[in-house]
Amino acid sequence: MRVLLAHSYYQQHGGEDSVVEAELALLRDHGHEVETCFEHNNCMSELSPPQAARRTIWWSQGHAAMRKMVRAFKPDVVHVHNTFQALSPAVLQAVSAEGVPLVQTLHNFRLICPQAMLLRDGKVCEDCVGKLPWRGVVRGCYRGSVAQTAVLSGMLLVHRALGTYASEVDRFIALSEFSRRKLIEGGLPADRIAVKPNFFDWPESPVVEGRAGGLFIGRLSQEKGIGVLLAARREHGLSDVTVIGGGEAYEHEVAQAFGAAYMGFQPLDAVVARLRQASFLVLPSICYENFPRTIVEAYACGVPVLASRMGAMAELVDDGVTGLLFEPGDARDLAAKVAWAQAHPADMLAMGRRARAVYEQRYRPQVNMEALLAIYEQAREHRRLRQGRRDG
Repeated sequence: MRVLLAHSYYQQHGGEDSVVEAELALLRDHGHEVETCFEHNNCMSELSPPQAARRTIWWSQGHAAMRKMVRAFKPDVVHVHNTFQALSPAVLQAVSAEGVPLVQTLHNFRLICPQAMLLRDGKVCEDCVGKLPWRGVVRGCYRGSVAQTAVLSGMLLVHRALGTYASEVDRFIALSEFSRRKLIEGGLPADRIAVKPNFFDWPESPVVEGRAGGLFIGRLSQEKGIGVLLAARREHGLSDVTVIGGGEAYEHEVAQAFGAAYMGFQPLDAVVARLRQASFLVLPSICYENFPRTIVEAYACGVPVLASRMGAMAELVDDGVTGLLFEPGDARDLAAKVAWAQAHPADMLAMGRRARAVYEQRYRPQVNMEALLAIYEQAREHRRLRQGRRDG
């Protein structure tokens, strides 16, 4: 197939960007011809606030450039990931105007929540789900800024009015059943949301002997539950857990609390090497999470996951089978589950083997490729039927 991939990179490279790169490589490895339309949000810092606002809501040059690219490349399908901020949803309108099947992966809840995570003041918030997002503006939910949240809400309202999401996208991809249900609650069309999880390419059989200790891997930020992990360490005796990740807000606190067990940011190869030695992964996020890629990485390495009982995490971790679930935000329960895992190494090894089996069944590259191509075909069929209705 001829596939055009579009994505706006975040200022700090994150899991979403890594997923896009992995999917690009996967398509090319399977012989598909892929062209890319990539922008980077760093360019937004060069614009004045009014210019940045206009580009976020409707980027005219990007709309024209996308139509030109589609005409030149003639793709079978256009697959869009993130449009915020640099691309803007105008590129979706451009693709649809050219009559090309359009797919968009929704890596977060941006289309139903200006802040994108359904999180406010450290707690889940669904006040804007299925409603006009004026509450988010009043509260300054995006980066604590009323002005920036107003721009985001304006983007959502403009494109809801234009039918960009409701009419122009042939297939949305949600990363989990939980995310799909939440997006439907937010007003997206249920019959056009498919579920396809992330994947991880790790063909080696996992090491099963000599594992010890736990790992936290991720951004040191509030939503990732680093505050819960710190409380479990300081107040409830959590031990033998290594922390990998960066983030200015909590870096000093984590370094003080964990000492030599804090490794800072590490490249993927180093992360995987540590995973292969670990007994379990700790995932204490206090937000819903769409699909933490670290779960797939852990499962691929035969590592069970200790996760918050919420959102997609409660769907992806089978309690007592591929890991353990604890109450969200409860540092005492987290510490208790870690202590149990440390006291039952044989059980953790058994969970790790089952986690690897789940990886083989659901999260291998080949399984993901088949699911992606099926979604592309669904999008093409939807576009054909839509075109037929127009012609009729």
